[in-house]
Amino acid sequence: MCIFCKIVNGEIPNKTLLEDDDFLAFEDINPSRKIHALVIPKQHISSFDVMPPKVMGEMTAFIQKLASKLEIKDSGYRVISNIGEHGGQEVKHLHFHILAGEYVGKLVSN
Repeated sequence: MCIFCKIVNGEIPNKTLLEDDDFLAFEDINPSRKIHALVIPKQHISSFDVMPPKVMGEMTAFIQKLASKLEIKDSGYRVISNIGEHGGQEVKHLHFHILAGEYVGKLVSN
């Protein structure tokens, strides 16, 4: 069982920010910004590449609700999903990083 499934099952504690029947948002244990949340589906889905479009739509609404709760909609935020080895995916359970609370910078410079 992966670490995120253990979090969903209550085997590993977390600092929950928002939760519903299908999704969980919690604080990253190693934040890279003032606000660094992880959003996961409670169902094990290994990566973005195999996520059903219906789940993406529902997850989008959940992330928007989280942004409202964290009061970051007006100042802005970044949503990131790492996919596969070259994309930097370390946990093989679909998750989105929500970064906010300060300028998150450019991803790539020219």
